[in-house]
Order: sequence, then C-alpha cells, then structure tokens
Amino acid sequence: MGWLLAVAAALPAGAQVDPVARDLIQFGYNQAFQGHAPFSGYAFYYRNEPGFLRSNLTLRLALAPVYVDGELAARDALGRDTHVAIGVAGGGFGESYNEIRRGRYVPAESFVGHGGTVSASVYHRLDPGWRVPLHALVRVSGFYTEYDDEDDTAAGFALPPDHFGGRVRTGLRWGGSEPVLFPRSALELSVWYELERRGSHGAYGFAGDRELESWSHRWWIRALMAYTHPDLGAHLSGGVTAGGSAQADRLSAFRLGAVLPFATEFAVALPGYYFQELTAEGFVLGHASLSWPLDPAGRWYAVLTGSAAWVDDLPGVPLAGRWHQGVGVGVRYRSDAWQMAVAYGYGVRALRSDGFGAHSVALLVQVDLQRSRAALIGPESPFRSRAFFRWWGGD
Repeated sequence: MGWLLAVAAALPAGAQVDPVARDLIQFGYNQAFQGHAPFSGYAFYYRNEPGFLRSNLTLRLALAPVYVDGELAARDALGRDTHVAIGVAGGGFGESYNEIRRGRYVPAESFVGHGGTVSASVYHRLDPGWRVPLHALVRVSGFYTEYDDEDDTAAGFALPPDHFGGRVRTGLRWGGSEPVLFPRSALELSVWYELERRGSHGAYGFAGDRELESWSHRWWIRALMAYTHPDLGAHLSGGVTAGGSAQADRLSAFRLGAVLPFATEFAVALPGYYFQELTAEGFVLGHASLSWPLDPAGRWYAVLTGSAAWVDDLPGVPLAGRWHQGVGVGVRYRSDAWQMAVAYGYGVRALRSDGFGAHSVALLVQVDLQRSRAALIGPESPFRSRAFFRWWGGD
C-alpha cells in the first residue's frame, strides 16, 4: 500500500508574512521506472489571505486530504515591522519514514507517522525601506508524534517511541521567492538553525540496531535566483543549498531526491532519484534550470535541468558514493490561470539492481483559483472552489 505525502510545509512559513493574496491548488507526482519505489506525491489547496477579519491579520492555510497547516499572523503586533503569528499543523502521514539504502527501498524497515504541532513565531524586517528586504525569524513550537506499522513493516521491527517534543528555529532571509511554480523572478540568500528536543528517545528497529536521539541540531544556507528575459521570454533559475547537522538520526537527517518542489519546506531536487532517497548528515547541492519559449505567445516552453550534490551519508544508511548528479528534460505550459510541467529525469549516480543510472517522470500542476474563476465563469459567480485532491499510491 502506498503512502500519501500530505505535508504542505513548503509554503511560506519562512522568514516573513506573505503580503500577497493567493488561492492555489498544487499537485505533484514523481514516478520511478526502476526498482520498488515508495509512493511520492502531494496534492493540497493553499490560501493566503491578507486582511483576514481585520486589516492587520493574515491567514495562511494549506489543506491536504489528511493534513492541515495554518498560521494566523498579526502585522506590527510588537511595533513597526515586527509581526507575531500563531500556527497549528497536523494530521496523518506527515511523519512517515521510508528506509532507502544504496538505492534499495526496504519496506520491512519503513513505517508511518502521524502528529501535530503548535507554534509561535516572531517575524521582523531588519531593513525598512531596502529594495531587497532582510527578514529575521524566531519560531518556538511543540509537537507530538506517534508511529504505526505499514502493511509491509517486519513483525520483529520495533517502532521508534511515540513522543512529545519541541523545536526552536532562527533564520535570516534576504529577498525570497514566491511559493509558486516557476516564479518569473526571485533572489534569495538565507541562513537557518534549528534545535529539536524529543521527550522520549532510545533504541528501535531490529534488536535496537538504530537510535532515536533526544537532541538534534541542523543548520543550512540557501542562495537562489530566477530571471525571465523581458524580450526573449527565456527563463533561467539556479541556486546552491548546503546543510550540516549534529546528533542527527534517520528522522532528523537531511533527505535528498526527486523533483517535488512543495513536498518539503526547503526542497532539494535530484532528477531521476527516488523521493528522499539520500539520507545525509551534511550536503552541498547546486541546481540550474533553463526554459525557453516554443511558441510566440510564450505559453509552451522546453525545459532543461541539472543538479549535482556532495553528500555526507548518515552512519547506518550507506550511499553509493558521495557525489550524485541528475539531469532532466521536459515541457511546461503556462497561462494566466494554471501551469503544468512534465519532465523526464535521469539519476546519473543513482544505484539500482542493474548498476548506476535511474529513470523517472515528474508531473507538476498549479491552478490559480482566483484567475480561473475570472477566466472561466466570471468574477460574480457564486462558485467557490475549495478542492481537496485525493491520491492513492499502490505498490
């Protein structure tokens, strides 16, 4: 039985309150053609509403079939340019774990996880008036996580202990990128640190052969850009993400692989690989993408992408070498109301049973409900779309 990826944490829970009204549906799916891969996909409705109930309140809400992630922010609550927000997130499958070692998915050592989180955040703009803003974030959150067997989890495999815990995250973000497919322009440089404390910890697995740590530390930096040429219509994007950790375990380590931009908050793409195939204590990943129009109206584009990563593997979860590369080609379509991309990916150093090299296809769709209503049925229609997408993955 497949797992549903219902986490929508990629949406702007970053270092600033999103000032733009948004009403979107996002869908993503990644299909591998070799080996026995875990299900990888997402579908959710996203709404960002400045002026919710009061002029200084902003509601951010992401709804998936079995998961919800929401935050209510009060602008200037602690003075000019200092905002406060309360967040709630939780539901099913968001804490699930797939064991993948040297390119082989191991269902007997995989399991599902459910839970919930409450958080309080302070957002502060450090540079009032700069053309490219600099924001700071401090977020404190508490969470509860519980684990259950998957259908194929081995009978002798002990699950990690259910637990309460807490996290503290701090970050600085200069610039930023909109939470949409293929933003026309973007510029970001950010640095982050996160501390996690679990109330219960200890050995689990087969005869206690792995450990759930009580403390973990993670830090990462990200630089990215996107630019669309005003005359040619060509679109160029790229960036570098690097991260490190201390006292990391399987559930707190970095995980890399596949092309699913909204499956995690800071997505790192490796075309051709399984989703979260690589488990790392630390990594450096660079990526680039070039799109150029195929028609005069600028609706159809050819896309060429590439990623390369150096990965420091987590002890107990070996990788097939430290260097990994993926390339991809595809087409995308964009209109005022929706965007779609279909891409083929080849994992150059992804290890499979027949050697190195793996193939996959990704499908990404974004629907802008505000523009769809205006374009299809007019702004005065009583229709209100609040669609839940449901997707089942079968092994």
